[in-house]
Amino acid sequence: MRILLVEDDVRLADTLAEALTDQRYIVDVVTDGEAGWHQAKMLDYDLLLLDVMLPELDGISLCHRLRSHNYSMPVLMLTARDTVSDKITGLDAGADDYVVKPVDLQELFARIRALLRRGHASSPPILEWGNLRLNPSTYEVSYRDILLHLTPKEYGLLELLLRNGRRVLSRSVIIEHVWSLESPPEEHAVKVHIRSLRQKLKAVGSAEDLIETVHGMGYRLKQLV
Repeated sequence: MRILLVEDDVRLADTLAEALTDQRYIVDVVTDGEAGWHQAKMLDYDLLLLDVMLPELDGISLCHRLRSHNYSMPVLMLTARDTVSDKITGLDAGADDYVVKPVDLQELFARIRALLRRGHASSPPILEWGNLRLNPSTYEVSYRDILLHLTPKEYGLLELLLRNGRRVLSRSVIIEHVWSLESPPEEHAVKVHIRSLRQKLKAVGSAEDLIETVHGMGYRLKQLV
């Protein structure tokens, strides 16, 4: 799941981005409304986390602009002003929910989960490849019912591979889907995470070559027998 965070308070933005990354979301951060507008047009986001008071273009105006251009991703507003009139203004502009600053992280996580569930009327299907299972609703990964403990990047990488099966994924495609724009990986980061993921899969009994390297092209899952 990819979230666009539009917040001009750099310290708060860093705190929220780190916390959301720990929850296995990919988070892109911009610090003003116009930048938020341009970024929202570049990538498909699952949710927009939007501060109300922003430079260049305020959050209410940005939300209204997005809705007027038929962008339908859930919008969760961040505001320091907890008045009924402010909430009505945001909701009328197209926001789906509000969180009041100072932000309680557990409340934020719960509201994000609720909005994402609302956007997907039914629970997302469990992804399977042989004995390997990944549950996008619970973020649990298992092989023959043995749980794997993955880092957020390893989880994102495995989910991407499972969603694409035998399709070869290039390094650039993996980076685009698994890394945020603010933290582009070093040259060998993809290879390092693939190696770590292979080791963890092997430790629970999976074939070492479950993730295939297609030389000069990228990675894919091994053909099931």
